[in-house]
Amino acid sequence: MLTGITAIIFDLDGTLYVSLPLGREIMASAVRYLAELRGMSVTAAQALIRETKREMTLRAGAEASLSVVCLELGGTLQEMHRRFAAEIEPERHLTRDERVVELLRTLGATRELVLYTNNNRFLATRITDLIGITGLFPKVITIEDTWRPKPDRETLEKLLRQLGRAPAECLFVGDRYDIDLRLPASLGCAVYHTRTIDELLMLDTPTE
Repeated sequence: MLTGITAIIFDLDGTLYVSLPLGREIMASAVRYLAELRGMSVTAAQALIRETKREMTLRAGAEASLSVVCLELGGTLQEMHRRFAAEIEPERHLTRDERVVELLRTLGATRELVLYTNNNRFLATRITDLIGITGLFPKVITIEDTWRPKPDRETLEKLLRQLGRAPAECLFVGDRYDIDLRLPASLGCAVYHTRTIDELLMLDTPTE
C-alpha cells in the first residue's frame, strides 16, 4: 500500500476519529440552519435534506455531501460553518487515541502528511487538539481555504501541484469513497478507504 508513496492526504471527520454522536450534532446544526432559512419545521427540514441528498446522489451517481445539499437548498457554506463553529462541542465526544497519534508520527517520519477536510478551521483545530494530532500535519486545508467542498477537481489539482509530486506518489485516506477518494483515484492517486479506527491502523501494516 505505501510502496512508492511520498505524501499521504488524510480526511479528518470519520477518518482520524469516528464519533456518531458528533456526526449527529453536526447534522442537527445544519438542519436547524436550513429549517430557519426555508421557514419550516425541523422535522420538515430533515425530510427535505434527506430527499435532496437522495435526488442529488441519483443524479450524480455518487454520494452527495452535506455541503452540496446545503448549497442546493439555497444556503451558504459560510453561514453553515459559522453555526457549526458556534454550536458544535466536540469536547463532549472526543478523546485522544494514542494508536492514531503513533500511526501519524510513524508515517510522518518518512512521508509528507496533509490534512484535507470539508470542516472549518476553528472546529478542525479543536478536533485535532482533542485527539492529539495537532502539529503532525505540515499542511492543513479546510473548507475556508476555497469554499469549494470535496470532491473538487480544481482544489485537488492545485494541491497536487503544491506537493510537487506525481499522482502515483500520493495516497488519499478517507471514510467516504465518493467524497474523499473517487476523484483522487480518477487522477491516478492511490486511495485507502477506512471506516473504523481499526481499519485506519492497518494502513501501516506490511503486506506480502
